[in-house]
Amino acid sequence: MLFSLVYTICFAAILCGAFSLMRQGYAATNSPPMARASRHPEAPRHGEAVLYVDLNRERLEQLYQQPS
Repeated sequence: MLFSLVYTICFAAILCGAFSLMRQGYAATNSPPMARASRHPEAPRHGEAVLYVDLNRERLEQLYQQPS
């Protein structure tokens, strides 16, 4: 009898915790994108120059054929 009572209480606690985590996950995915993720501090601003590396097959073959 005591074992059943303890088992039921533990099962209910785990079940409530699981539903709570699911609810928080759904709330996070349904929030607006700007509230969900903030901008990375090192991300380039609009119009700022960024480094671009062309790694297509022809360019790589040319780089491998150049003497070191």
